[in-house]
Amino acid sequence: MKYNKAIDHMGTLELNARRIRTKNYVQQTVLACVGVAGILAVALIAPNVFQALPHLTGNKYKFGYRARTAAGRLAQKGYVRFVERRGMKYVEITDQGRRVLELEQQKKSLIGRIRKRWDGRWRMIIFDIPEKRSNIRKRLRSMMQELGFLRLQDSVWVFPYDCEEVVALVKAELQVGKDVLYVIAEQIENDKPIKRHFNLK
Repeated sequence: MKYNKAIDHMGTLELNARRIRTKNYVQQTVLACVGVAGILAVALIAPNVFQALPHLTGNKYKFGYRARTAAGRLAQKGYVRFVERRGMKYVEITDQGRRVLELEQQKKSLIGRIRKRWDGRWRMIIFDIPEKRSNIRKRLRSMMQELGFLRLQDSVWVFPYDCEEVVALVKAELQVGKDVLYVIAEQIENDKPIKRHFNLK
């Protein structure tokens, strides 16, 4: 009986995780669609997203609701805003939304660099963010993990490839310019575990 409950619980967790991933995919795609156009009629959100994510299935009306809900969440985050022109409702990307889009593009670019030959230098992020901005510190650590950085210490992270542009975007997004340093190091003591982590020779 306990085993069956555990299996049911695991199934529920997996289903919830899948829903969260789908929600994030839809939000990211809505932002990308609006970003390409700059401004997009609300009525055209669902068709554009559906075309970009053809693997998503389900009732088209339900999907349209999900796409509009995603746009609403993006507006709450400040990535887009709703405007009305000549009686029609539109979604317009904000400067913050464009920074987020650019950051996503830089993330994909970092993945491409991993396949290139390493130049033997380490890129390090060192930060000292005041306790009163602890929420920003947590977000920064989370973003470092997402980007593939390895944590050496709580406030020291390392990556083997050039990432200055993406770090600049992160600093702009979190408004931590003076609290975060980007360092290029020729050598790190006892770096064998770090090389193993990044599959470097």
